Amino acid sequence: MHGRTIKLTIAALGGQGGGVLTDWLIAIAEANDYLVQSTSVPGVAQRTGATIYYLELYPRAQAASHGREPVMALMPVAGDVDCVVAAELAEAGRAIARGLVSPSRTTLIASTHRAYTIGEKSALGRGSADPQQLLELARSQGKRSILFDMQRTAERNRSVISAVLLGAISGAGVLPFAKPSFIEAITRSGLAVEANLAAFEDAHAQAGSGGAQAEDARTAALRPLPERAHTPALQPLLDRLRRLPAAQLLVLEGVRRTLDYQDAGYAHSYLARIERIAALETQRSPSEAGVLIEAVARSLALWMTFEDTIRVADLKTRAARFARVRQEMGADRGQLHAITEFLRPGVAEIAGTLPASLGSWLLSSPRIVRWLDRFTGGRQVRTTTVSGFLLLRALAGLRRWRRGTWRFRQENERIESWLADIERYARSHYSLAVEVARSQRLIKGYGETCQRGWRNFSLLSQQLEFLAARPDGAQRLARLQEAALADEEGTALAHELAALAAGQAA
Repeated sequence: MHGRTIKLTIAALGGQGGGVLTDWLIAIAEANDYLVQSTSVPGVAQRTGATIYYLELYPRAQAASHGREPVMALMPVAGDVDCVVAAELAEAGRAIARGLVSPSRTTLIASTHRAYTIGEKSALGRGSADPQQLLELARSQGKRSILFDMQRTAERNRSVISAVLLGAISGAGVLPFAKPSFIEAITRSGLAVEANLAAFEDAHAQAGSGGAQAEDARTAALRPLPERAHTPALQPLLDRLRRLPAAQLLVLEGVRRTLDYQDAGYAHSYLARIERIAALETQRSPSEAGVLIEAVARSLALWMTFEDTIRVADLKTRAARFARVRQEMGADRGQLHAITEFLRPGVAEIAGTLPASLGSWLLSSPRIVRWLDRFTGGRQVRTTTVSGFLLLRALAGLRRWRRGTWRFRQENERIESWLADIERYARSHYSLAVEVARSQRLIKGYGETCQRGWRNFSLLSQQLEFLAARPDGAQRLARLQEAALADEEGTALAHELAALAAGQAA
């Protein structure tokens, strides 16, 4: 490799220090008497794309012996890259899709963590790429693959991922430069030297050993339940969970989620509902048993932790969120920064936070709703100010009274109706009951998003009696769910419902 141009591509998201990493590599190459050329193509902000940095390196002595400097390319070419560095797992997949990772030539260095795209976050249904498939793809496509969670490595060393990437490049030995050259580049840059060197050393060791492969879904599913709960008060929850016939790890995550959302009593309510479904599994064959519990456990945990104003305020004022935003901004600990939250609570959200009787009265009065609607435009709250932070913390503090709110009563009634449908059909049409459980995925978010999802969910629920009489009822309901998630306008769902109505008429 050293007698020809070395070609390296870096795919990094905004705030991950791809430019800093490139500057370090340029400094290292020049210090080792290499000619180096770098180009970059910026992506779009807010994680809809990554910036691609491309470097070509050539020994200066080799160029002198030939009597001329090499002509270097401005962009990578498929099948002609020695090393691809991806600061996030999906970006590794993008590089592979573009043909930049060659099985006969390319070393792939990639972080196994995910930073979700806007498309993934805003999808009506589950829009995220399957991380297991991405991992298997990354492991199989390169001549050599070095994969580990570089974001976690950076956090462990209170550093940034660019320093981890540099350590991985050094540890992988893809460049003909000694380790001290890399260390010197970090030191001379003067950027958080101590933390960056610690992250560099950590990543260098991991890459040198081939990278710690991420735990895949099959291995994770075999993990045992913890022996003891974190506190004695929570041990009854764990003991109760152990008696379930299936999906114990999935239910455990649901217990943790409901604990975080409300309290231990709420987690016990979650388990009580799961036990109702578990009682229906006793008559199922071994091949079927557990499918319904899994579907209900996932959907019920999401529904019971619905996003009300209290939840939104709580999440936006957590210390972990402030730390994450600071890291994404690249702000040092002593550096001033500001966070502005854009909020748009509607009348329904305001009523949902009120005591049930008051909220119901408010929404039953069109005149009051119209009057309040005039004051529900967008609001900007700076949570890095004392007043903004205390405002949202006060709202989050209403959590202790959440059970008495109108929104909680409404969602609780909806959940019980949904569970009753599942119990009704589980005895005679098990596969349909499973799809009823999965249909909760139509309901997500808050405000107009939640209202639209509930409207679609209700339309599907109205078809259950007809679908239960059909042998293909479960397949039809699954198709209706996909149609509901296809577009916000409801065009695809309307088409499917029309076809179903035509079938009923026939």
